[in-house]
Amino acid sequence: MRGKIIGIYIAQKDHKPVSHESVDVIAGKGIVGDRYFTGEGTFSKQLAGNRKSEITFVAVEEIERFNVAQGAELDNGDLRRNVVTEGINLNELVGQRFRFGGVEFEGIETCEPCAHLAKSVHGGVLPHMVNRAGLRAAVVSSGSIAVGNELNS
Repeated sequence: MRGKIIGIYIAQKDHKPVSHESVDVIAGKGIVGDRYFTGEGTFSKQLAGNRKSEITFVAVEEIERFNVAQGAELDNGDLRRNVVTEGINLNELVGQRFRFGGVEFEGIETCEPCAHLAKSVHGGVLPHMVNRAGLRAAVVSSGSIAVGNELNS
């Protein structure tokens, strides 16, 4: 199986993420309509001008692993990452360029869980999702991504 997108989520500040079949992304900015695109995310001020807030990815395998280990029932959008993937080791994409659909991304760093996420989602997120909570990436080219898009690296 080739790695692919199985979920896309956009969240407004202080609201639960909403699932979408496809979204538009803008180079240097992020996902149209997301809280970080509009500058309203919890960490928007701290991340202003930093490309690592443009888009985040998490592997469904890590969500499932966490749920089993913690006896939790987190849904794919609960970790507040934008894109949920299947069949991809996201940590390997740090420092790499890759594509979904016609959109190019660049992996910047792992997306580590924080105390704010643990408080709002599940206390076990820290420390059990450290180095497993996803990838922060820059949007290199504008376009649309959709559930079902396969990884091209």
